[in-house]
Amino acid sequence: MKILAIDDNESALKLLVSSIAEAQPSAQIFVFSKPTELLAFAKDNQCDIAFLDIRMWGMNGLELAKELKDYNPKINIIFATAYSEYAAKAFGLYPSGYLLKPVTKEAVEQEIKNLRYQPDQKSSARFYAQTFGNFEVFSYGKALKFDYSKTKELLAYLINRKGAAVNMNELCAVLWENESDSDNLKAYLRKLISDLIGKLKAAGINDIIIKQRNSIAIVSDKIICDSYEFMKGDPACVNAYAGEYMSQYSWAESSKWNFRKILNGAV
Repeated sequence: MKILAIDDNESALKLLVSSIAEAQPSAQIFVFSKPTELLAFAKDNQCDIAFLDIRMWGMNGLELAKELKDYNPKINIIFATAYSEYAAKAFGLYPSGYLLKPVTKEAVEQEIKNLRYQPDQKSSARFYAQTFGNFEVFSYGKALKFDYSKTKELLAYLINRKGAAVNMNELCAVLWENESDSDNLKAYLRKLISDLIGKLKAAGINDIIIKQRNSIAIVSDKIICDSYEFMKGDPACVNAYAGEYMSQYSWAESSKWNFRKILNGAV
């Protein structure tokens, strides 16, 4: 998700950006204090949401919203202001939301849940994991590539564990189920982990992995994943599940039961 944020008051802008980042850890936030700079950026960069202060020097937030909609008719405008008297004019622009300052994480979360135009998560997410069907991962719509197929499988298994730490012995047993544990396998595993962290770092998303001395884990609340959203009851992800989960990996077969139980109303 790509988000614009603007306020010409430094402290208010800092609080706004902090609240957005807490509410949407995986979002890419572009921060501005001048409307002209935001417009120049928005002209060439399609974003999903714009949090706009209303009372600013030079161009107010209502005027800014009109110009943004010329560039992107489906951008979600959320006004953030200390002045409730602008509400009537603001709603005439059909915004997605209207927040009174000081902006909080909870208020931002509520507005994002009720956006007028829902973003395409695969193309707008900093990191998106597709687990239904074959496993694939994307950053802003671009598929991530790894040097080794086992690196991709390692990432798939970490996502399957939903943030639970996995030790080296377990990973060796899962990734090479028909081979006995050995120093050579562990050395190869360390190479895969290095490849994974390196590729994520190159894409600017290395903060989604926690690596400790003998374990590794995904930071589940910093990624968007279709199966995670399925578990939360997201209708689009529920409808997208057609009985296949990480189809290329045999170890993923057992996890399909969880989705079947939910579909059948067992949990």
